[in-house]
Amino acid sequence: MTYQFEVMTQEQAEDISYNWHYEGEYSFYDMEADEEDLQEFVDPELRGDSKFAVMKNSELVGFFIVTKVENLTYDIGLGMRPDLTNKGMGLEFVNAGLDFIKKKYNPSKISLSVATFNQRAINVYRKLGFKDVHTFMQNTNGSTFEFLKMEYECVNEL
Repeated sequence: MTYQFEVMTQEQAEDISYNWHYEGEYSFYDMEADEEDLQEFVDPELRGDSKFAVMKNSELVGFFIVTKVENLTYDIGLGMRPDLTNKGMGLEFVNAGLDFIKKKYNPSKISLSVATFNQRAINVYRKLGFKDVHTFMQNTNGSTFEFLKMEYECVNEL
């Protein structure tokens, strides 16, 4: 069974925001760790239709956030349900998200930012063809963290 992408419902947003808790340093990605991120997720007006629930076998397994940044460039944020992480599913999950974004938005470029400590995710992104652009410091979750900006060039597959 493949992944399905649908505009996130209020129930899904609340489930992710309040019930998904990652272990160790990855607790950085808990929605409750950053009040601004939490509000953007649980407030239907702020959430809009740019946040997608990812379903597999009728089960919520992750999410993708898609934001147009310029012309045909889209920035993404994503997360996989905590109990599914570090099980070798990341490549398939992110690849499905890229396919969805390419079909829905027809971008020329997809960008993302990832905390530099998250080498698991960085390895997945590099395997899928994302290139490192630069690192930067970002205030979030009550402190300042280093992030890596990465970009993926979309190729027209005719």
